[in-house]
Amino acid sequence: MSANYWESTQRRHWQFTKEQLESTRQKLEEENAELVRMFPLPQIRHLYIYFNQQIIKLSKKISVRQQCIATAQVYLKRFYTKVEIRRTNPYLVVTTAVYLACKMEEAPQHIRMIVTEARALWSEFISLDTSKVGECEFFLISEMSSQLLIHQPYRTLTSLRSELSMTDEDATLAKSVINDSYMTDLPLTTSPHIIGLVAILLALVLRPSPGIPGQTNGAAVGLAAAQAALSQAQARVNLAAGSAGSIPSSSEIPKDKPQDTRISRLQQFASWLSDSRVDITAMVDATQEIISFYECHEHYQDKLTKEQINRFVKARGLDK
Repeated sequence: MSANYWESTQRRHWQFTKEQLESTRQKLEEENAELVRMFPLPQIRHLYIYFNQQIIKLSKKISVRQQCIATAQVYLKRFYTKVEIRRTNPYLVVTTAVYLACKMEEAPQHIRMIVTEARALWSEFISLDTSKVGECEFFLISEMSSQLLIHQPYRTLTSLRSELSMTDEDATLAKSVINDSYMTDLPLTTSPHIIGLVAILLALVLRPSPGIPGQTNGAAVGLAAAQAALSQAQARVNLAAGSAGSIPSSSEIPKDKPQDTRISRLQQFASWLSDSRVDITAMVDATQEIISFYECHEHYQDKLTKEQINRFVKARGLDK
């Protein structure tokens, strides 16, 4: 595995701008216009929420670790930038992505066991024929050009936890944010260390302060604080580079007295960011993406998403 993300195939071949990703998806839909017309699907975020749920269900059955789950989700995203979803059986693709991810993360699972567990979950769409998964595995590897090594944001969290004096609760929440990021486009648009840093930032601003009642506006205050912290870090970077502009004062970070400790830690994190060479603009974009995802998640309809996926799989005979 390439120890350097900057020289990896992930960065060189699987990192898109938002515009490039949108164009790629649009091209796929145009090439499959009739299928798109016949089988409407929910927005892409809702699809990946559903796929995430299915990957987790299967992974729990075979007791695989989070790293494998994350890698499987990246494989799924990459594959569907190359292949129109309506031409596939997503349940078979999910099964195969988990199987392949376990191999690549050095936690291999026997193909027969994975197929048996997958059939127990999706009996209408998965047969006991293991050759189907073998064929789909070759399909996935081919569409990803055999570029299967994935750099994950978890390493950033692990390496910075002690340096940033994160508590166990902070680390747990940050890991949860990283897990959630796999239901967004961030694995395809953003460097893993940026996702890790954004997860740390959100953990600092979204975790309620212990023993303080009535924190109904904690999230709103926290998000405003996150934006202020990033602005403060960017201003320090600009000042060091000789650019015009002043550093926002700590008074510009929204706070009330019970949250002073959290705000102080945010200021420390902002100072750390300004001393690093981190792309603050990329952090701002990634933060907005995750927050937007949380807002979108509130409108997710599991039943509708499942029905629309199942409809095209059955109608096109992709479950055979």
